[in-house]
Amino acid sequence: MNKIWVYIDQFKGQALPTSWEGLGAGKMLAEQLGGGVTALVFGKGVEAIASQAFQYGADEVLLADDTSLDDYRSEPYTALLSKLAGEASPEVILFPTTTRGRELSAMVAIDLNTGVLPDVIALEVKDGALLATRPIYAGKLLAKVTCLTRPQLVTLRGRAFAKPPLDASHAGTFTKVSPVMSEAEILTKVESYAAGEVGVSLTDANVIVSGGRGVSNNPNLTPPAGLDEKQAEIWKAQQGFKLIGDLAQVLHAAVGASRAAVDAGYIPYPHQVGQTGKVVSPDLYIACGISGAIQHQAGMRTSKVIVAINRDAEAPIFKLARYGVVGDLYAIIPALTEAFRKRLGK
Repeated sequence: MNKIWVYIDQFKGQALPTSWEGLGAGKMLAEQLGGGVTALVFGKGVEAIASQAFQYGADEVLLADDTSLDDYRSEPYTALLSKLAGEASPEVILFPTTTRGRELSAMVAIDLNTGVLPDVIALEVKDGALLATRPIYAGKLLAKVTCLTRPQLVTLRGRAFAKPPLDASHAGTFTKVSPVMSEAEILTKVESYAAGEVGVSLTDANVIVSGGRGVSNNPNLTPPAGLDEKQAEIWKAQQGFKLIGDLAQVLHAAVGASRAAVDAGYIPYPHQVGQTGKVVSPDLYIACGISGAIQHQAGMRTSKVIVAINRDAEAPIFKLARYGVVGDLYAIIPALTEAFRKRLGK
């Protein structure tokens, strides 16, 4: 049995891109530790994902395809993965740092009496042992850590590892495994789903345009009559986020926000980037009207290129940015949008 296992996180038959990044990390480790990479695919009607796993480099796929696994629920997923790992004794199990990945890794660690290395951004093998790099103290420092127990469970930060190229000619025969729990034994039931916002996912985005408290600071805007002071502030901020949305649309980017903007009611929580929001690592992060508090930096400081737009030349965000523009975002963002529209032919 292969030493490196990779859990493929999926929702309704669609694998999350970060899962394929996990296969890339797994292949790198397998080359140094020996053996191959096993992909774990759990769900209902997910044989297509099992085939994709081979195309992304998996040497083996353990497939559990059952009605009881249709919706992710921690009890059946944990019981199955713990049983498989207990029988096969893999050296490392990799998970994406998603909501499901974090929960599943933690619960499996309890069952297997082992530890979890969370939110890892780099992996290496030193003297035969796995060494993981992860941010600590809100991203101000990087720590190199190892796990003394086996198997070593690791959650990988999205976009921190390269997704392997898809090889449509690479195929294999998956091994079917059976669920451990019957539907009657599972206490959690999924009643329904509520539709969320449609747009580019923050965690998967190559480009993110984020707004902060500064999006409401436009003295040239006159709010509609009848609004109180707070309502007028929110209305101004919404106009600012419309500009951010226009720029994001041209760049096919996701729209993010600071906690200050979310707390002020400018934009819903799912857009929040930071220590208490999403942790992102895009190729380009454009921060508009964001001062750059350490809590926000914790969520975006691993971005490849950071551009800051702010009136305050002393804002902390400029210390992190590769490019900084001191000025009024209401003048700068429309100009950027138009320039990108021309350059990209949109």
